[in-house]
Formats: sequence, C-alpha cells, structure tokens
Amino acid sequence: MAAYIIRRVVWTVPVVLLVIFMTFTLMKQIEGNPFRKTERAVPAAVQANLERKFNLNKPWYVQYAQYVKGVATGDLGPSLVLRDRTVNDIVEEQFPRSIELGLLAFGWAVLLGVPAGVLAAMRPNSRFDYGSMLFSNVGFALPNFLVATLLIYFVSVKWGMLPTSGWTTWQHKILPSFTLGLVPMAYFARLVRGTMLETLQQDYVRTAKAKGLRRRRVLTVHVLRNSLIPVVTAAAPLLGYIITGSFIVENIFAVPGIGRYYVTAVSARDYSVVMGLTVLLSIIVIAANLVVDILYGILDPRTREART
Repeated sequence: MAAYIIRRVVWTVPVVLLVIFMTFTLMKQIEGNPFRKTERAVPAAVQANLERKFNLNKPWYVQYAQYVKGVATGDLGPSLVLRDRTVNDIVEEQFPRSIELGLLAFGWAVLLGVPAGVLAAMRPNSRFDYGSMLFSNVGFALPNFLVATLLIYFVSVKWGMLPTSGWTTWQHKILPSFTLGLVPMAYFARLVRGTMLETLQQDYVRTAKAKGLRRRRVLTVHVLRNSLIPVVTAAAPLLGYIITGSFIVENIFAVPGIGRYYVTAVSARDYSVVMGLTVLLSIIVIAANLVVDILYGILDPRTREART
C-alpha cells in the first residue's frame, strides 16, 4: 500500500506540470495588456519597464521554467494588476472561505443524499422511493444560478427567514452551501440507491440471510459497506469539484471567496493569478483522487492487492 501511494504521488508531478503548461499557453494566446487600467494605451517606456519587472520580456520557456521553480518553492508570484498583492496573499485571505463553502455543501450531500438513497433502496417502488428519485431528478435538472435565485426570492425576500448575502454568521452560510450541495446530494441519492439494490441481489447477501443473521447486521456489514465503495470513488473527486466550482454561487450570494478573484483575473489578463489559482485547484482535485485510491484499498483489500 505504501509503495502504491508513493507511486501515485510521484505521478502527480507531471500532471501538475502539464496543467501549468496548458494554462500558461492559453493565457499567452489571449490578446490584451494586463497593465492597462483604462482604454488608453500605456506609454512604450512604461510598458517596457513593467515587462522587465515581471520578466515578461524573456522567452516563454524561460518564463515557464521560472514559474515552475516558484511553484516548487511555494511562491505563486505577484499579481500583475493588484498593486502590492501576491497570489499567496489572495489565497491566504480568500481561499479558506471557498473551502468552508465546499465542505458545507459536501456535508449537505452526505447527510441528506446518502440516507435518502439507503431508505429508497430499502423500500423500492414505495412513495418514499418515488419522492426521493423525483427530488434527485429535479436537483440534477436545475442549474445553480436558478436554484440560488429561487431560494433568495422565497426564503429570503418573501419569507424573510435567511439573509441573501455575506459570510459572517451561520445563517449566511445555509443558502449558498445548500445551493452548491444540491447536485451532489441528488447524485449521492441515486448512486447509493442503485448500488444497494444491486448489492441486495448478490449471492453472499442471500447466504447471510439464510444463515439467520439479523437484518440490521446484513444491511450494515454486507450490503452498506460494499455499496459505499462506488460512493467513496465518486466522493473525493466530487468534493474537489465542489470546492473548485463554487464561483457562480460565490458571486450570487456575495461570498468573499476566491471565485471573484479568478473571474476578474481572467478578464484582466492577470497571468500569475490565473495560473496560481489554476495550479492550486488542480492540486486539490489530484489530491482528492489520491484519497479515493487510498480509501478504495481500505474498503476493498482485493483492489489494494491488484494495484500494488
């Protein structure tokens, strides 16, 4: 198991390098001037000094090598647009709120989605089964911005129950986290229901029942544990997706996270901010997939033996 983890960690290095290279190449293809504050052109002398200061006058491969060296030492570089700000400053100040939003959304998905799928599988073709599957279908169909708009109108404006924006109290965190967690919640409900129904038809479950084991033990030890393997497989990448894909929700609910900096950096051609945040988010997704492999091996030793 240790050897497999080491190999997986080593293989993340070329993946990160490829992400940096692709982001670097795409940003270089975008026309525009990151130093221009208005529509007026920057004087040539000022432009040359700025490019020299940020090493933009050097060949692209030199810039790429210098940036990779900075990432390896934990330095994501300065912002080209925000005065006296570095990418590290932006990450330290704003990213914890995005992580908190993603974890809360993931909590909604696990606490509501998994039990809904379990109960639906235990009572197939019942009203609860039909209701939970209807809810999951609606959760998949509605985009985040529409869910956010409906929640703001009914819960905040019409009923006056919760605030519409901010990130100071627990009341401010309910609507954005629920909005972001709705799709994962629906996904978990359908996934758990399908895997449990399939597991209930396996021979080892019938054998356990024939031996006279209690129904609760059969469900918890034989059915639920094996049914959670696909859930764990999807959970960690889904958590990475939630944390890295909260930009729309952050903008709608005015959450002071990292999303607005990312969008602003793309439009302003702030290369270092875009690349720094992209590298950071890609590392989170890569780490999430690594966690999946580890948990997969713990839940199913056969998988661990096959992969090592």
